[in-house]
Amino acid sequence: MRMTLKSQRLKKQAQKRGRWGEWRCRVALNLTGWSVLQHGYTSQPGSGAGEIDLIARRGRVITFIEVKTRPDIKQGLEAVSADQQARITRGAERFLARHPNLADLDLRFDVMVVRPWRWPVRFADVWQLTP
Repeated sequence: MRMTLKSQRLKKQAQKRGRWGEWRCRVALNLTGWSVLQHGYTSQPGSGAGEIDLIARRGRVITFIEVKTRPDIKQGLEAVSADQQARITRGAERFLARHPNLADLDLRFDVMVVRPWRWPVRFADVWQLTP
């Protein structure tokens, strides 16, 4: 099924907003002592692992962050579905398998919500790695 010109334009606008939101989150993380190790991480296509917007480290903590650019916090948090959490978790496992030197760090999954004209809000430990 082909996308209409309008739907293509809306998709590009959403991607642009998303990139802008991720950039704002990287700045916020750096200003609060986090080192961003990677942004836009994707493992092998077709692996069932989702893209991880940001991977950051501070001390002994490594966090895999999903960024949502939404009008309010509630919509941002609700936009991270259980399926998306599972894909991000698989992506984190693949990232750690490729970087064994980071595997002994404390692992966390965070969500950052970016709202218009506001500082990004980070929610720590939104879900856990399930064995």
